[in-house]
Amino acid sequence: MARFLIVEARFYDHFNDMLIAGAKAALKATGHRADVITVPGALEIPAAISLADATGDYDGYVAIGVVIRGETYHFEIVAGESARGIMALTMDGIAIGNGILTVENEEQAVVRADSTQKDKGGEAAKAAVALYELKERFGA
Repeated sequence: MARFLIVEARFYDHFNDMLIAGAKAALKATGHRADVITVPGALEIPAAISLADATGDYDGYVAIGVVIRGETYHFEIVAGESARGIMALTMDGIAIGNGILTVENEEQAVVRADSTQKDKGGEAAKAAVALYELKERFGA
């Protein structure tokens, strides 16, 4: 049994609740444990994962958040830089499933967050587990 940390950017409570529920269910179904921490926004998720990984307490991570396009360029910065930060950490060998939704509107967020529809929280947790298993297989 591995221990995973779900790192959520709690900006849209109702969407995050759905994403976290999906992630927890997927981790539980595979026999793993999960803790949850909250950071201010999606840009802080990679830093929180890096800090947590330095402790050695966790085997993998699930990034959870929702970024909805607004009227300014800020959407592109948050979406791109949070993904870039997570990708950089995975290239360093950290098992991370990216469940940060980047959507045009709340309707798209509902479809992706709801575990009875696209279940992107559950999918992110499954990705984290798959990377953890590969890490174990290759002895990394």
